[in-house]
Amino acid sequence: MGETKYIFVTGGVASSLGKGIISSSIGKLLQARGYSVTIQKFDPYINIDPGTLNPYEHGECYVTVDGHEADLDLGHYERFLGIETTKANNITTGRIYKSVIDKERRGDYLGKTIQIIPHITDEIKRNVKLLGNKNQFDFVITEIGGTVGDIESLPYLESIRQLKWELGKNALCVHLTYVPYLAAAGELKTKPTQHSVKELQSVGIQPDILVLRTEHELSAGLRKKVALFCNVDEKSVVQSIDASTIYEVPLLMQQQELDETILKKMDLPVGKTPELGAWRSFLDRREKAEETEPVKIALVGKYDLQDAYKSIREALSQAGTYNDRKVDVIFVDSEKLTDENAAETLKDMAGIMIGPGFGQRGIEGKFVALKYARTQDVPTFGICLGMQCMAIEFARNVLGYSDANSREMDAKTTHNVIDIMEEQKAITNMGGTMRLGAYECTLTPGSKSYEAYGKELIKERHRHRYEFNNEYKDKYEAAGMKCTGINPESGLVEIVEIPALKWFVGTQFHPEYSSTVLNPHPLFLSFVKAAINQ
Repeated sequence: MGETKYIFVTGGVASSLGKGIISSSIGKLLQARGYSVTIQKFDPYINIDPGTLNPYEHGECYVTVDGHEADLDLGHYERFLGIETTKANNITTGRIYKSVIDKERRGDYLGKTIQIIPHITDEIKRNVKLLGNKNQFDFVITEIGGTVGDIESLPYLESIRQLKWELGKNALCVHLTYVPYLAAAGELKTKPTQHSVKELQSVGIQPDILVLRTEHELSAGLRKKVALFCNVDEKSVVQSIDASTIYEVPLLMQQQELDETILKKMDLPVGKTPELGAWRSFLDRREKAEETEPVKIALVGKYDLQDAYKSIREALSQAGTYNDRKVDVIFVDSEKLTDENAAETLKDMAGIMIGPGFGQRGIEGKFVALKYARTQDVPTFGICLGMQCMAIEFARNVLGYSDANSREMDAKTTHNVIDIMEEQKAITNMGGTMRLGAYECTLTPGSKSYEAYGKELIKERHRHRYEFNNEYKDKYEAAGMKCTGINPESGLVEIVEIPALKWFVGTQFHPEYSSTVLNPHPLFLSFVKAAINQ
């Protein structure tokens, strides 16, 4: 196609309007037209990455194949587009400043005074263009975190202003705002949108397209008014009304010809509208599945927040669709789970999911859930810390090591069935003790995991510090818990299963990160199928 085109997505009025979903939807529509697309997220906080952020503050931490801890919006980008993102797709203010300060310390600026303009803005612009230059994508969509008017996002907006001048027709700004409904007056109000656009104009950016988030249908007259007051043409005012699923949004945007408007503004041929056949059939199948009797899956964890387990929830939902059943994910607070209330809390559950996490809080409740699941033979899936808890519960209640634990939870345990292992130091690609990013795993033929994947060698993403202690491996296997997935390079255990049970599988890796709309994850498909047959 020649030169890379850049689309900037900004948000106004309020946060959490769904910039990530709009960015992903635009990407999906352009991808369906045959363009190569990638999406990056700029986060205005000063942390280097979200790896150290509490899930209550920021939702889940997503991990890219190259081992970068990233914002959860990258999960949306991958689920919608079926692409793999990398470290280059998520930049924080912390990383921008660190890069500039490192250059200053090295003397790269030859003694110049370092300022926000041009040094910080140049670094932001360099990161925007990096994906276009390096990988020759047709489109790079850049989502700016936060809300216009935030002091933190000003350097990003200034960078967009400069890039729009430098790139001309190759750059475009999509601004997402909110149109509230005042029940007392019975009216939709456009004033917040007008103010938000003025705020953007005050930093020198005229948005090219407005996407209005709303819970009520916006009339043609209201859109005309917004276009008039905000200096955009009527065709460029698009509504984004609440949908029953985020996966409907690309179709809603396509109905309003958002992709055509973008192509016209960027002097590209429009051609015929893509069918999005596979996407539509997924939505049709989902709609039918949603009308069925729900399969209840308990998600046992300690973060009572939708976004804390975003990828797991999406992977379960996708697996439900492909099994033609509605999946109801019921959050169970592991801090409140005890031997006394476990049977009552979990009795209606067709499957039990033991979530990932870090730290001691809530871990005893996970052991309670696992003991119940193992003894009652309920299909169970443990991810990361969930898999480690499977190993600990088994050691305590089957192998008879009452003090069995992870070194993370109890440094003094005499049965450190989970620990930091020598073998992992040899393969950790981040230089630290964390195993981050994609690693290979060899599966045991005949195991549940092998049957799900249908192949022997797989590659999955990790985010953890502690490992299954191989010194105990023979004892586990003799007692009925098999190690069915092994890292070929280090011999570290990646998957444990109890073959005597219907479906009892724990993975040291995070399979939820690679489940997408058109390629649901095989382990989730297998787990949900087992829960349905329960």
